Amino acid sequence: MALLDSIKKMGQDASTMLANEVTKFKNKDFLNAVIAGCTLVASSDGKISADEKQKMLGYINNSDELKVFDQADVIDSFNKVALKFDFDYEIGKAEALKTIAKIKSNTDAGKLMVRVCCAIGIADGDFDASEKKMVIAICHELALNEAEFGLN
Repeated sequence: MALLDSIKKMGQDASTMLANEVTKFKNKDFLNAVIAGCTLVASSDGKISADEKQKMLGYINNSDELKVFDQADVIDSFNKVALKFDFDYEIGKAEALKTIAKIKSNTDAGKLMVRVCCAIGIADGDFDASEKKMVIAICHELALNEAEFGLN
């Protein structure tokens, strides 16, 4: 019986550890950084397509690390960031990079955010040079090596 109790405890410990990993990403800075990064990539070609918006929402809803966020919060955050781009592209870009910089000290969160941005870049079927350039800029903002994401 001790063996079964030990196995059961290991399973519970693994579940708790996974829950803690997912929960560590559930904060506004991370959500806002992901949204800012997605908006940067989506806007790099001059417009944010419906496919890119849909891909971002789908990715967030399906990602174990990101599905902890309420869809209304995701949409609200996106609209706030996109509004700055609508006002002035350079102001929007600067604000988005400033938002992204808030997660620089969390390498795992930064890497996850870059992977989401890459997924948004290919949402329309063409991860073009301007989108890749923007993801590289995000990597630099986070002190991450773009080669790790196949961007070199």
